[in-house]
Amino acid sequence: MLTLQTIKADPEFVIGRLAVKGFDGRGVITEILEIDNERRRLQQLTESDASRLKKLAASIGALMKQGKKDEAEEAKAEVARIKGGASGLQQRLEECEKRMTDLLLTVPNLPCAAVPEGLTAAENVVEKEGGKMPELGPDALPHWDLAKKYNLIDFELGVKVTGAGFPFYIGKGARLQRALIQFFLDQASEAGYTEVEPPFVVNAASGYGTGQLPDKEGQMYHVTIDDLYLIPTAEVPVTNIYRDVILDPDTLPRKNCAYSPCWRREAGSYGKDVRGLNRLHQFDKVEIVRIEKPEDSYAALEEMKDHVQGLLEKLGLPWHILRLCGGDMSFTSAITFDFEVWSAAQQRWLEVSSVSNFETYQANRLKCRYRGADKKTHLCHTLNGSALALPRIVAALLENNQTPEGIVVPECLRKYTGFDIIN
Repeated sequence: MLTLQTIKADPEFVIGRLAVKGFDGRGVITEILEIDNERRRLQQLTESDASRLKKLAASIGALMKQGKKDEAEEAKAEVARIKGGASGLQQRLEECEKRMTDLLLTVPNLPCAAVPEGLTAAENVVEKEGGKMPELGPDALPHWDLAKKYNLIDFELGVKVTGAGFPFYIGKGARLQRALIQFFLDQASEAGYTEVEPPFVVNAASGYGTGQLPDKEGQMYHVTIDDLYLIPTAEVPVTNIYRDVILDPDTLPRKNCAYSPCWRREAGSYGKDVRGLNRLHQFDKVEIVRIEKPEDSYAALEEMKDHVQGLLEKLGLPWHILRLCGGDMSFTSAITFDFEVWSAAQQRWLEVSSVSNFETYQANRLKCRYRGADKKTHLCHTLNGSALALPRIVAALLENNQTPEGIVVPECLRKYTGFDIIN
């Protein structure tokens, strides 16, 4: 969440940047400032009472020694009066603190200066593109037909066992899936990321730490009896490694990667754009996460973009990078770049990665800090990105690489699959 210091330093600037995300922040920012004034007033009263009690306690003993019993009794009565009001004062102060936190949790992150204005995906900016567009004949099949033809993925069986959006991967389809996971993990390891295998369920504190809660409850699967959540991305458990941690600056940056299945309810998703692998409730993904000093985070963001671009180039997929406009960004992000690949049979772009810098927004929730040269603690910057999400990568690979002889496996995957064509 935003720090109170950021809001107080320039409220009009904050309101203006929130508007870039399509968020009308004037009312909530005004209320936050009013509550802060009341909180500071109550805090001053509390401190004044504490100081007064200390002086009275010292004076009572002195008055008794001097034989001034009546004055000592008056001092004791004053102590009782102050203590009697202290509980009410403390309660009001705690109410202010809670209301302040509740309000701060409703305020999105500020988009950085490089974020283009706009409210819809149509206003995103294509920043870069590459790869060769495949030339398919008129008989080219979409991936869901290819999956059935070559017995790679069984969507109907998934519906039977669980429901829509939970497919079975079979035979060479399962092996291709496993090959992609291993390839992505190996590439991340070569790039200096330390692999972790995190829990696939998290507690509510972890969801709040990275901003999934209270913003995205409707998209998360909630195990109510244990009050745990199935993770929507490995970003959540991996970033929470650093919750309530003060890091040695010499150990920064921290670079982690993780494979995990991911679960998203995708409430309201329907129609042709969610057919096949285009949008699932359970899918596999390799995530990269970085914890950086603020002055280094934007160079790290460029490194992460280059890493994802390199993966797509090795897979031989046509790609482009979108710089998201303010209205299409997530609640928690300061800037986001989406990577999309071309799906030749569907004739559409499919998102396969989002790479984001959250600046101090997540770190403030997490209390993820480092100790600077000034011996004071400072908030880190957190970043993450998909490297990569598998379903739409698989969809594009099947469609773009189809031939009359079968589906050609990219060379970079063959040592993992053990075959170079699916037929």
